[in-house]
Amino acid sequence: MEPYELDALEAVTTRRPRSYEHIFVTSLTPVIGAEVAGVDLSRLTDAQVAEIRTAFLDHHVLVFRDQEITTEDHKRFAGHFGELRPVNPPPPEGDPYVLEIRTSAAAGNVAGNAWHADGTADLEPSLGSMLYITETPEGGSGGDTLFANMHLAYEMLSPAMRGFLDGLTAVHDGAQSFRGYTVPPHYEIPVNEHPLVVRHPETGRPVLYVNQAYTSRVPQLSADESEALLEMLFALVAQRPLLTCRVRWAPGTLVFWDNRCVQHHATYDYYPHTRHGRRVAINGGPLKS
Repeated sequence: MEPYELDALEAVTTRRPRSYEHIFVTSLTPVIGAEVAGVDLSRLTDAQVAEIRTAFLDHHVLVFRDQEITTEDHKRFAGHFGELRPVNPPPPEGDPYVLEIRTSAAAGNVAGNAWHADGTADLEPSLGSMLYITETPEGGSGGDTLFANMHLAYEMLSPAMRGFLDGLTAVHDGAQSFRGYTVPPHYEIPVNEHPLVVRHPETGRPVLYVNQAYTSRVPQLSADESEALLEMLFALVAQRPLLTCRVRWAPGTLVFWDNRCVQHHATYDYYPHTRHGRRVAINGGPLKS
C-alpha cells in the first residue's frame, strides 16, 4: 500500500470514538457503518434524534435491529432528517413516499444488484434512504447489502490523481439504470452533470461522485479517455473491500445510509426465495465541488 493510502486510512481509523448519552453505537468496521441500540424508532426523543444525526455523519450507514414500526413511524423517522422524497416513477397504488421492495421466487435478478448510489442522474439526488426489511429469505441467509465509503475512495487516490479529478465533471444518465429493464410509460429519464468530486454539504469532506449505474461520461475528456478513467474509478470499490461494510438483514432491521457519500450493492444470492421491505428516501440539495 502506498504511503498516501496509509495516511488516508490512518486518518479515518484512528479517530477518537465519540461518546453518547442517549444511544449505544458500535462500529461495523473501522471505516464505515455502525449498529445503533437503545432506541425504539416508533418513540424517539429529541435527544436521541440529535445523537443519531451525529452518528450518521460519522459512520454514513446506521443499522437499527429489532424494530417494530408502522409505515407512519417509518416516514416520521425519515422526516427528522429532511423532506420526504416521492418515489419516481410514482407507484401505481399505495403511499407515494414508500417504495415497496419485493423479490418474488421467480425473479431472475433484483434492482440494485451492483455497486451504485441512488438516483444520481437527478438534478438534486437524495440525502439518504431508510430501508426497513420485514421478510428475509427462507433459512435466514442471503440478501446482504454492502456499503462503500466514497470519502475514503477519494482520499486513497494519489495526490496527482485527486488534483486531476477536482476540475472535472461527469454526466449521469438515468437511462443506464434501465439496461435490461423496460422504462415505465410517461417516465422522463433524467440526465444531469455533476462535479466528479463533490463536497459533502454538512461535513465539507470531498466525495468521489461516480457510479457505474448512472455515470456515462466525462465531457472534458475524449471518449476513450473518459471510458478509461471511469472504468478505473468504478473498479475502486469492487477491488477494495476495505472501503466497505456488510449488513446482514433480519426481519425488523432498518438501515439508514447517506446517499451523498455511500455506494451500496444489494446482493442477489437467495434465488428462489423471497424478500420484502419498504424504503423511504429523503430529499437532498444541489451538489457542489
